[in-house]
Amino acid sequence: SHENICRYIARESNSVVVLIGYRLAPEHKYPAAYEDCLNATIHFMKNAEHYGVDPANITVCGDSAGGNLAAAVSQTLAGRSDLPSLRAQVLIYPGLQALDFNLPSYHQNRGVPLLFREHAVFFMLHYLDGHALHMQEVLEGSHIPPDMRLKYRKWVSPD
Repeated sequence: SHENICRYIARESNSVVVLIGYRLAPEHKYPAAYEDCLNATIHFMKNAEHYGVDPANITVCGDSAGGNLAAAVSQTLAGRSDLPSLRAQVLIYPGLQALDFNLPSYHQNRGVPLLFREHAVFFMLHYLDGHALHMQEVLEGSHIPPDMRLKYRKWVSPD
């Protein structure tokens, strides 16, 4: 589904674009997709010259759940001294937090089809455990213990 845009990006940026076909939820629960992306990225980084790619110019990118995966892969690889550093990460409407689905952006975008908060919660739950049994608790915010909410309020809050 993303081949055309990836070809466009490759052509316009004079880059090599590698698409990773990772396993999808709910059939394959977390961390299957993350492990697929991490393993493929490490393999590509270790063999970049074989593919005619300068290892210093590798960027990871993803949209939606793929944006979450790109961010997670970038964080995992950030401390690796056995691999070249990633040049950049490009995150396109990534799913990056599951602490609070009542932030202003969810209310401001409630009429935007891809951003319905109920959809975001549904897909996040399927990504994590394959079902949406706890959807109401997540929508209400009761899935996070109060001490954890306090710990992360500096980064995840309406402010």
